Amino acid sequence: MTLSALMAFFHHLFAFALVSSMVYEFIAFRKGLTIAEARRLQRVDLAYGISAGLLLIVGLLRVFFFGKGVNFYINNPFFWVKMGAFALVGLLSIDPTIRYLRWNRILKENQPPVVSEAEFKRTRAVLWLEVLGLAVILFSAALMARGIGMN
Repeated sequence: MTLSALMAFFHHLFAFALVSSMVYEFIAFRKGLTIAEARRLQRVDLAYGISAGLLLIVGLLRVFFFGKGVNFYINNPFFWVKMGAFALVGLLSIDPTIRYLRWNRILKENQPPVVSEAEFKRTRAVLWLEVLGLAVILFSAALMARGIGMN
């Protein structure tokens, strides 16, 4: 029971870390970033990726070993909506991550990154979609945890 509670704690901790990192990226990404702001975005994006990976690992451990039993999850359609949205958000997050990594060369030269209008609009749209995906994940998790959708 204690280990199950500990896993639930870590699952929530990593979920909050993921959401806070995503919100920071959404708010902080803009044209005219300073060197310090760009480096901070890179670090927060790394934290976002690490949080997502740890969240997935702990979540799967909960499904198979510490949760309500594997059948509770795999037979609930909202579990699959949640997993699909998580995968989609993960795929979407690749685009901003690549963009931030491309800044390394110019940041090493102590120059701020130049974000074109097209790059800004594209990244902003992707970040919006990620936030929307996180909302779908959170709502699906609430429905799933209450057994809504079970036969």
